[in-house]
Amino acid sequence: MSCAICDGSEGEIIWSDNTLRVVLLDHIDYKGYCCVELISHQKEMTDIDEALQFNIMRCVFKVEVILRRIFNPDKINLASLSNKTPHIHWHIIPRFKEDAHFPNSHWGEKLRQGLRQTLSAQEKKELITLLNQSLS
Repeated sequence: MSCAICDGSEGEIIWSDNTLRVVLLDHIDYKGYCCVELISHQKEMTDIDEALQFNIMRCVFKVEVILRRIFNPDKINLASLSNKTPHIHWHIIPRFKEDAHFPNSHWGEKLRQGLRQTLSAQEKKELITLLNQSLS
Protein backbone atom coordinates (compact mmCIF):
# COMPACT_ATOMS: atom_id res chain seq x y z
CA MET A 1 0.00 0.00 0.00
CA SER A 2 1.27 3.45 -0.93
CA CYS A 3 1.89 6.07 1.77
CA ALA A 4 2.00 9.80 0.92
CA ILE A 5 4.62 10.47 3.62
CA CYS A 6 6.82 7.49 2.72
CA ASP A 7 6.56 8.41 -0.97
CA GLY A 8 7.76 11.96 -0.31
CA SER A 9 6.89 14.90 1.90
CA GLU A 10 4.29 17.38 0.74
CA GLY A 11 6.46 20.38 1.60
CA GLU A 12 10.11 21.32 1.97
CA ILE A 13 12.23 19.36 4.45
CA ILE A 14 13.90 22.04 6.58
CA TRP A 15 15.42 19.78 9.27
CA SER A 16 15.96 16.06 9.71
CA ASP A 17 17.90 13.43 11.57
CA ASN A 18 17.84 9.65 11.24
CA THR A 19 14.30 9.29 12.71
CA LEU A 20 12.40 12.55 12.19
CA ARG A 21 12.03 15.40 9.75
CA VAL A 22 10.45 18.83 9.98
CA VAL A 23 8.59 19.80 6.83
CA LEU A 24 7.58 23.35 5.99
CA LEU A 25 4.17 23.25 4.33
CA ASP A 26 3.87 27.04 4.44
CA HIS A 27 0.30 27.18 3.18
CA ILE A 28 -0.64 30.61 1.80
CA ASP A 29 -3.25 31.02 4.56
CA TYR A 30 -0.96 29.67 7.33
CA LYS A 31 2.52 31.16 7.38
CA GLY A 32 5.04 28.86 9.06
CA TYR A 33 2.79 25.76 8.94
CA CYS A 34 5.06 22.80 9.70
CA CYS A 35 4.77 19.04 10.14
CA VAL A 36 6.97 16.74 12.17
CA GLU A 37 7.10 13.39 10.39
CA LEU A 38 8.43 10.08 11.60
CA ILE A 39 10.64 8.79 8.80
CA SER A 40 9.88 5.09 9.35
CA HIS A 41 6.34 4.02 8.56
CA GLN A 42 4.39 3.55 11.77
CA LYS A 43 0.66 4.04 12.12
CA GLU A 44 0.09 4.89 15.80
CA MET A 45 2.11 6.54 18.56
CA THR A 46 1.62 3.41 20.67
CA ASP A 47 3.23 1.28 17.93
CA ILE A 48 6.62 2.81 18.82
CA ASP A 49 8.71 2.65 21.97
CA GLU A 50 8.47 5.26 24.69
CA ALA A 51 11.84 6.84 23.91
CA LEU A 52 10.78 7.54 20.33
CA GLN A 53 7.39 8.83 21.51
CA PHE A 54 9.18 11.34 23.75
CA ASN A 55 11.60 12.27 20.97
CA ILE A 56 8.72 13.02 18.58
CA MET A 57 6.91 15.16 21.14
CA ARG A 58 10.14 16.96 22.07
CA CYS A 59 10.53 17.86 18.39
CA VAL A 60 6.88 18.99 18.11
CA PHE A 61 7.26 21.22 21.17
CA LYS A 62 10.55 22.69 19.92
CA VAL A 63 8.91 23.57 16.61
CA GLU A 64 6.01 25.17 18.50
CA VAL A 65 8.37 27.30 20.60
CA ILE A 66 10.25 28.45 17.50
CA LEU A 67 7.08 29.30 15.56
CA ARG A 68 5.77 31.28 18.52
CA ARG A 69 9.04 33.17 18.75
CA ILE A 70 9.15 34.07 15.06
CA PHE A 71 5.48 34.75 14.30
CA ASN A 72 3.85 35.60 17.65
CA PRO A 73 0.56 33.91 16.66
CA ASP A 74 -2.66 34.23 18.61
CA LYS A 75 -2.68 30.41 19.00
CA ILE A 76 -0.75 27.33 17.92
CA ASN A 77 -2.70 24.29 16.78
CA LEU A 78 -1.19 20.83 17.21
CA ALA A 79 -2.88 17.97 15.40
CA SER A 80 -2.18 14.33 14.66
CA LEU A 81 -5.20 12.76 13.03
CA SER A 82 -3.61 10.54 10.36
CA ASN A 83 -6.97 9.36 9.05
CA LYS A 84 -6.10 9.98 5.39
CA THR A 85 -2.40 9.23 5.81
CA PRO A 86 -1.93 6.54 8.49
CA HIS A 87 1.70 7.44 9.20
CA ILE A 88 2.80 9.21 12.39
CA HIS A 89 3.03 12.94 11.77
CA TRP A 90 2.13 16.07 13.73
CA HIS A 91 0.86 19.35 12.31
CA ILE A 92 2.10 22.55 14.01
CA ILE A 93 0.07 25.49 12.74
CA PRO A 94 0.44 29.13 13.78
CA ARG A 95 -3.05 30.63 13.94
CA PHE A 96 -4.14 34.24 13.84
CA LYS A 97 -7.52 35.81 14.59
CA GLU A 98 -7.53 37.20 11.04
CA ASP A 99 -6.92 33.85 9.31
CA ALA A 100 -9.60 32.35 7.07
CA HIS A 101 -10.88 29.78 9.59
CA PHE A 102 -10.17 31.22 13.07
CA PRO A 103 -11.39 30.18 15.63
CA ASN A 104 -12.36 26.95 13.85
CA SER A 105 -10.05 24.24 12.57
CA HIS A 106 -8.08 25.16 9.48
CA TRP A 107 -9.55 22.03 7.84
CA GLY A 108 -13.10 23.31 8.20
CA GLU A 109 -15.21 25.75 6.22
CA LYS A 110 -13.71 29.19 5.70
CA LEU A 111 -15.35 31.92 7.74
CA ARG A 112 -13.77 34.83 5.84
CA GLN A 113 -11.26 35.55 3.11
CA GLY A 114 -8.45 35.81 5.67
CA LEU A 115 -5.03 37.32 5.30
CA ARG A 116 -2.64 35.90 2.72
CA GLN A 117 0.51 35.13 4.65
CA THR A 118 3.76 34.88 2.75
CA LEU A 119 6.83 33.60 4.55
CA SER A 120 9.71 36.01 4.02
CA ALA A 121 13.20 34.77 3.19
CA GLN A 122 14.40 36.15 6.55
CA GLU A 123 11.65 34.31 8.49
CA LYS A 124 12.48 31.06 6.70
CA LYS A 125 16.20 31.48 7.41
CA GLU A 126 15.47 32.18 11.09
CA LEU A 127 13.19 29.13 11.30
CA ILE A 128 15.85 26.83 9.83
CA THR A 129 18.61 28.33 12.00
CA LEU A 130 16.58 27.96 15.20
CA LEU A 131 15.56 24.38 14.32
CA ASN A 132 19.19 23.42 13.82
CA GLN A 133 20.20 25.08 17.09
CA SER A 134 17.36 23.46 19.06
CA LEU A 135 17.25 19.98 17.57
CA SER A 136 20.78 19.13 16.49
